[in-house]
Amino acid sequence: MNYEDKKIVGIIASNVEPSIALNVIGHMAISIGKYSDEDIMGKKEIIDKSGISHLGISKFPFIITKVKSGKLKNAIELAKNNPNILVADYPKDMLETRTDEELVESITSKENEKLEYLGAVLYGNTKDVDEITGKFQLWRID
Repeated sequence: MNYEDKKIVGIIASNVEPSIALNVIGHMAISIGKYSDEDIMGKKEIIDKSGISHLGISKFPFIITKVKSGKLKNAIELAKNNPNILVADYPKDMLETRTDEELVESITSKENEKLEYLGAVLYGNTKDVDEITGKFQLWRID
């Protein structure tokens, strides 16, 4: 498989502060890594010339973008409707709860329309992911 066949795109709502954005991306990256197919990772362990072990990383590009909240919610919906894309989303509830039990209670008590998303990570075929995120602006600290 070519490294350009698949892609990982993180999407952050443009109103999210950088310190929170890093937390959001970190949590979603763990989720995508855990629930993706085995092809996402490169070599598991890389031993340098000194004999020191380094964990491998994703073999596919992982870029971070930003969009307004409305576009983020739409991107999540489009991605979830595409069976070829794995989606990790980050509702604001994840910041407002302390335990997994509280998070589950908070999210399961709301309709999707009431959830405010701070970010998402999409993983899938480059063509499918680009159809949703191709025009999004790269994220940077302004």
